[in-house]
Amino acid sequence: MPDGSLKLRGRVRAVLGDNIDTDMIYPGRYLNITDREKTAEHLFELAYPELRANLEAGDIIVAGRNFGCGSSREQAAAALKFAGVGAVIAGSFARIFFRNAINLGLPAVVAPQASLACAAGDELEIDLVAGEIRNLSGNRVVEAAALDPRAVELIAAGGLIPYLKRKYAA
Repeated sequence: MPDGSLKLRGRVRAVLGDNIDTDMIYPGRYLNITDREKTAEHLFELAYPELRANLEAGDIIVAGRNFGCGSSREQAAAALKFAGVGAVIAGSFARIFFRNAINLGLPAVVAPQASLACAAGDELEIDLVAGEIRNLSGNRVVEAAALDPRAVELIAAGGLIPYLKRKYAA
């Protein structure tokens, strides 16, 4: 990230609606699983099992408003990250989910019009610093909120823990 930019590219796997809560993302009955990588096995298990079955590394999830609402479980963001989701774009995020995602190195992009401007299968390029989403399939640009430079640093590092390990290793 020498020039201060961070761009991601991926395919939209699904466009979901509003109020996708943490129970839909990661069912509460699996909270006893402590291995973060195993959380991916239960991603969207009850709400969208076909989404989990078809997810490929780098895929992007697009949703409406209030993504990650409900209980403040970090496992919801972890399940997305360890399932290989490249980014989540939503009209808005629950505050705790948003922070959990950034701390884990999962890009969470606020873009109020994305669910109307993107469809499953679209190829997107996301500029996290400029706050711009280029829908390469639809040949249009969707406005997004630029991420704070500190959040971009955490994402570029792979999350808070890898960031701190590198910072204090020296």
